[in-house]
Amino acid sequence: MEVVRNIQVKLDVPEDAHSVLDETFEQFRHAAQHVADHGWDDNPYEITDTKNTLHKETYSDVRSKLSLQSSLVQSARNLAATALGNCKDRIIEDGEKASKPEFKGSVVVYNGRTITYNDDHVSLATTDKRVTGGYVTPVNEEGTPFEDYWTDEWDKREATLHKRDGTYYLHVAVKKNVEPSCDEESENGVVLGVDLNVDGYIAVTSTGAFFGNADYLNHRRKEYERRRGSLQQTGTRSAHLTIKSIGNRFARWSTDYLHRMSKAIVQEAVENNCTAISFENLKHIRKRISNASKFQQWAFRELQRHVEYKAEEHGIDVDDVNPAYTSQRCSHSECGFTHENNRDGDEFECLKCGKQLHSDYNAARNIGWRLVQHWLKSGAERATSQLALKSGTVNANGRFRPTELLG
Repeated sequence: MEVVRNIQVKLDVPEDAHSVLDETFEQFRHAAQHVADHGWDDNPYEITDTKNTLHKETYSDVRSKLSLQSSLVQSARNLAATALGNCKDRIIEDGEKASKPEFKGSVVVYNGRTITYNDDHVSLATTDKRVTGGYVTPVNEEGTPFEDYWTDEWDKREATLHKRDGTYYLHVAVKKNVEPSCDEESENGVVLGVDLNVDGYIAVTSTGAFFGNADYLNHRRKEYERRRGSLQQTGTRSAHLTIKSIGNRFARWSTDYLHRMSKAIVQEAVENNCTAISFENLKHIRKRISNASKFQQWAFRELQRHVEYKAEEHGIDVDDVNPAYTSQRCSHSECGFTHENNRDGDEFECLKCGKQLHSDYNAARNIGWRLVQHWLKSGAERATSQLALKSGTVNANGRFRPTELLG
């Protein structure tokens, strides 16, 4: 399975190369627009978006009028074809309105024949000679996409060059092949259950790992809201600019915090040989925490999105289940007794079997167990599905396997 990520790299381009790059931007834009103009029709069923047809009908004209090399002309054509196809689909399939694509701004799409990656710089084709740009990466790459994806494990492929505020940026697609788990344990479909919370710990897993601090996250949000409210009352232009600045800082901090939580959850799944991670269905979560702030609900969506993104690199599936009664049900494999009085805040004690657990840990076990049961009922190819627990796994028959016997 091929996994693709996109990483933005700032380039240090010599001053004397700016003009040729800017000319390349302009000619690339003209090429894409020429193809879009040719393929467009007010009747959506007559819009031409097939690359081969557009190539035959526009390539010679573009090559004769512009000094772009062949591969850049083809990239411009592909860009226009995709835009035309999107417009056609929006009108015909979605019933929306769409106008002819208009290409503005500065962008050039590069492929393997027009871009060459080196250890510390990149070489780019232009309307004239090739231009070299040095990579400007963070001094400390820890916690940034460079730490995870700007490595020898990932192949650098196609890229798009952009210019913003006089600075050049390269958006690079990096790819690597990931083999889904295929050892003996993968056939068992080992699941890591994850319980999400609006207070206390952000996430708790069926292996007994506790991540993040929802109270701290909410506190930072309240502090931001308090300061923003105070500045809004001031009403000056300076206050408005400060609101924008602190808003951007808080957004970056929140995203980074959730990124680190998601990374820890995926690592927990990897260390426990899990082939799937089970979350509560977000639609059902909204009903359960309807009194939670939009920010908290956003945080849940972002955390799950980050987990899905990172889990894919390890061949780990991410699925969700209906969380009904997962906080009230006893997760002990031989019990399963459900009652609202089983839970009292952070404490869970089964009224039937007497099992005592942290309530969020108990819920996480149930969330993972529900996915195991779903696999078995749906006939999925998980012959002996198992739930990852703190000290091993338990299969659908309630048979426990200690950690020291796994591997």
